Amino acid sequence: MVTPDRSLAIVAYEGVQEAAVLGLADLLDTANIISRRQNGVVIDVHTIRPGALPPLSLPLDAMILPPNRSGARGATDHELHAWIRERHGAGTLTASVCAGLFWLGHAGLLASRPVTTHWALEDEVRATFPDADLQPEHLLIDDNDIVTAGGMMAWVDLGLFFVERWQGIDVLTSTGRDLLVDPGKREQRNYRSFRPNLNHGDETILALQLWMEGQVRNDLSADSLAERARLSGRTFLRRFKAATGSSPNAYVQALRVEKARGLLERTRDPVSAVGWAVGYQDISAFGRVFRSITGLTAVEYRSRFSVLDVRA
Repeated sequence: MVTPDRSLAIVAYEGVQEAAVLGLADLLDTANIISRRQNGVVIDVHTIRPGALPPLSLPLDAMILPPNRSGARGATDHELHAWIRERHGAGTLTASVCAGLFWLGHAGLLASRPVTTHWALEDEVRATFPDADLQPEHLLIDDNDIVTAGGMMAWVDLGLFFVERWQGIDVLTSTGRDLLVDPGKREQRNYRSFRPNLNHGDETILALQLWMEGQVRNDLSADSLAERARLSGRTFLRRFKAATGSSPNAYVQALRVEKARGLLERTRDPVSAVGWAVGYQDISAFGRVFRSITGLTAVEYRSRFSVLDVRA
């Protein structure tokens, strides 16, 4: 039985990242060249723009809302929202990358759906679409009829997703080798940085946060921090959570792991020394916390992100 060819639309809305539009087309064209040699599936790619939205009579198996660097969110693109909603209702697989998720949300497609976007957009997405099941630690989430990808360059991962889904693993691996792209699975938490909230207006907690930045090796237990802030334990916990959005323990773990990331990237210090430098006397505990936050062991993280290794 011959597998039919597929059709995919890249939606180039106003403000879209044109590099992603062209890059997706080039990636899929490379996969098509390889697939044709094997008499396999060909993905017919259409680039469409607002004002020239194709009718339902044009068959589309999938559509992609790429990222943008313009800050656009598409709240007033009502015609495009209706078209996305209509296409999805007709069975078109609907996908987004990074801020492209906003168009899916404005089209009413995110309620109770597990989705992802760039981790830096987490607060904005939660505020705009509170009924979405946002999971920003993931780089790509396949929820059958809706597929979402995280960071701005995650269009590569999404493109490879469609290659694997429609053209198979052989074409996927050959495409990856041809483009020097790793088709392996990644997680967004491998890249996510800790960015504490410093604009909350609580001067006591802010002063404590700034002090903590240079004191990660010291005792940063909740009791010690409360004493330094000259607050009762209960008051301290309440104010710290209200200001930072996290408990003191979770905040300290994230802070220490962020400092450890920098040491792993910029030095050749042993992992044990890195753990001690950021406040962990128990190196096995450091390893568990580091992996739970980043999704990688410290050795794996250094292998992937070391600046010294790249320069060498």
